[in-house]
Amino acid sequence: MYYAKVIVNPMSRGGATGKTWPIINKLLGTTGLPFDYEFISAPGQGIELSRQAVEKGYNLVIAVGGDGTVNEVANGLMDEHGKGRATLGVIAAGTQNDIARMLGIPRDYLRACQLFRQFEKVSIDIGAVEYTLRNEVRSRYYINTAGIGFVSDVIEGSIPHTRLKVIGGSVPYAIGVIPKVLDYHNKDLLICIDGEKRQERDFSVVVNNGRYLGGGRTFPNATPYDGLLDVAVIGNLSKLEALLNFPLFFTGTYSDPQKIKFQKARSIIVDSPQRLPIQIDGEIVGRTPAVFRIIPSALEVAALILQTQVKSQRETTHGTA
Repeated sequence: MYYAKVIVNPMSRGGATGKTWPIINKLLGTTGLPFDYEFISAPGQGIELSRQAVEKGYNLVIAVGGDGTVNEVANGLMDEHGKGRATLGVIAAGTQNDIARMLGIPRDYLRACQLFRQFEKVSIDIGAVEYTLRNEVRSRYYINTAGIGFVSDVIEGSIPHTRLKVIGGSVPYAIGVIPKVLDYHNKDLLICIDGEKRQERDFSVVVNNGRYLGGGRTFPNATPYDGLLDVAVIGNLSKLEALLNFPLFFTGTYSDPQKIKFQKARSIIVDSPQRLPIQIDGEIVGRTPAVFRIIPSALEVAALILQTQVKSQRETTHGTA
């Protein structure tokens, strides 16, 4: 028997979630799921509300919002050992909704709410990041994406305005950030991937657990069931190369191994002479140096992905690793 706490970010999608919450509330009420809800009123509050829900005995915590909201709620569910203490539910109410897509959760509110009549519970891998914030080492978990470089700089430069959230879909997302390429400078990075070190100048480093970034299927072969992170090191691109190829990277169609190197890994360390911003699930959390690692099967989620599909994906990825 599930008793759910629903955590709502009314400011998601420019405040649209707050306006649609009464509809979502009624739809959830038709499922027979016992629940109550709370609103997030400040950045980061979703973590504490989620943590309090677990401490009060809720065994299902549902995030209503975008990827940043889902990230906060998931972080509140994790214990000190990196394991989830309750099941995570998601009702996609953001702009990109990459996490919902990776879990097979529909954008349509009616279908998403109906999931909670009867749902599959699956365990997914979780990414973890150590970083610096105000000269202190902090840590945070992420579900889908993290990175350093161009995307992080764009997100940081957009705060507190659009944060790229007014742009929907992979191609509009990429086109929307293209003008920022002209003002961007590649970064000097020290990268260590599973113990292999190299020093180079790069456009960006993306460290994903799922397939999506900015609405695009950037990592077509990524899966949150293989115990590995998917890493893309985007090399020392000229501005012309970035303008021509960056949209292709977002759609997963860019394949020049001389410019973008893809690989799977269990841990990645990134440092720089500069203190570069780090994004996780579309939000800036801190600065380099950063250590990324994977925690296999760390969090249970309510998803539309069937257990047989998960088993098949795990067998396929482990067989080709």
